[in-house]
Amino acid sequence: MAAPMSMDERIEHFAFCVQLFGGTTAFSRRLGIDERAIRRFINGERPISDGLLEDTAKALRALIVEATTAEGQIAASLRAD
Repeated sequence: MAAPMSMDERIEHFAFCVQLFGGTTAFSRRLGIDERAIRRFINGERPISDGLLEDTAKALRALIVEATTAEGQIAASLRAD
């Protein structure tokens, strides 16, 4: 089991996850969170709760499924050519 993250590590990792979605705007739309709130989390002005991290992980899993499906479609179309 991994050691708990410090608050600075949480902030850094959360910011990294936001970028995986394409930035604050895309992440905001995906999770239904105001962009200003996301910036406050990243700037350390608001604490990042376990619930927010759980929601982020859930959204990342959904993104993985979508990306895998898209990759499969590309691979199939390239094989068909």
